[in-house]
Amino acid sequence: MIVLDTSVLSTAFRRRKKLEEESDVATLLKRMVRQDVPLAIPGIVLQELLSGVPTSDQFERLQAVAEGFPVLTAEREHHIVAARVSNACRRAGVSATTIDCLIAAQTIVARGRLLTLDRDFGRMAPHCGLELFAGTSR
Repeated sequence: MIVLDTSVLSTAFRRRKKLEEESDVATLLKRMVRQDVPLAIPGIVLQELLSGVPTSDQFERLQAVAEGFPVLTAEREHHIVAARVSNACRRAGVSATTIDCLIAAQTIVARGRLLTLDRDFGRMAPHCGLELFAGTSR
């Protein structure tokens, strides 16, 4: 399973101007959808995607797009693993937000790979067992 981070969904569905790397990930995501690759989004990513949207029309459009992706809901185990991720990163001198630790934990528990443009996950991965989708967040 490929777990999608907010950075990927925002790039694909929210931003108007895209850098080359961002256009590449949007193309990759569209190809994965066409090929029926198992994709999912953590609930917190759904919330981040829909937050700060300036108009109701844009909110409704994003909500409709997100309906096509299964949502990983956070359970007790995810929060415990997120705390372990945070502690491992802290011991290694890597700063990680609570939300990023939860996204990492949900990816780890799902035995998935995270598709992201956020370089913070690349710094976290070696210390917590997070697998990144090849070519992202390096």
